[in-house]
Amino acid sequence: MDHLEKIFNLDFAYLASFTHRLDREWGILFYNEDHPDYYDANHAHIYRMVEKPDEVIKEVLSFYQSRGLLPRFYIYNLDVQGEFLSQLKDNHFGYEELISPVQLWDKKIIETSNPEEVTIELVTMDNFSEALEIECSIKEFGGRAVREKAFQQEFHNPQFTYYLLRYKGDACATACLFTAGNQARVESVATLEEYRGKGLIGHLIRHIQSEAAKRDIANLWVFPINEKIETIYHKYGFHTVEKLKMGHAFFGGKSIKEIQG
Repeated sequence: MDHLEKIFNLDFAYLASFTHRLDREWGILFYNEDHPDYYDANHAHIYRMVEKPDEVIKEVLSFYQSRGLLPRFYIYNLDVQGEFLSQLKDNHFGYEELISPVQLWDKKIIETSNPEEVTIELVTMDNFSEALEIECSIKEFGGRAVREKAFQQEFHNPQFTYYLLRYKGDACATACLFTAGNQARVESVATLEEYRGKGLIGHLIRHIQSEAAKRDIANLWVFPINEKIETIYHKYGFHTVEKLKMGHAFFGGKSIKEIQG
């Protein structure tokens, strides 16, 4: 199995944890009416060349609008999607292209101890509300409108393991290890704005790497949202193995770039 197949299989397993999936000849419909503002939970995923663009667009519009959801597409293999992209624009879809780095950990753990003022603990019911507030404060994640329900679902799903970092006793950062079989990915890495720039995320990343090693995970992946974040992960042994170019077509609402700032 090559990198790209592993990446998509892990991504589909991740999506399946919070959305429903309907396979079509041309791709996949992901949907969850309980999370209408969560883009990843509600989109048509297209990887193969679309041979009947008009029919696919009509089907997707009808499918999502009948459920009170905004129609949107995540589109890959853009080199062969020219006619489809043209018809999306003719149908008044907004459109943007994003480069998504994919990084794979080299399995080398940098041995270092956390300073006394830094502690890391598992998220449990005892500290759940503290972790939730951190997650909901991050605008790049969609804020409270997206993360409040999603975080509660993830917390109760055994595939997700959340960790909370305290600095001088204050809860200020979270991160998650998502597992599917022997594959895993680092997710939802978040730091309160006033605690950024202190290198706290590095402690969480090393902690998750140690946990992945204990669980005998074959591959630990990360999907940074931009090149700046990609550089940070590279410092901790994550090497870029793919740069996926994705088209995002949306029939209303904000673009992903607007949300990420």
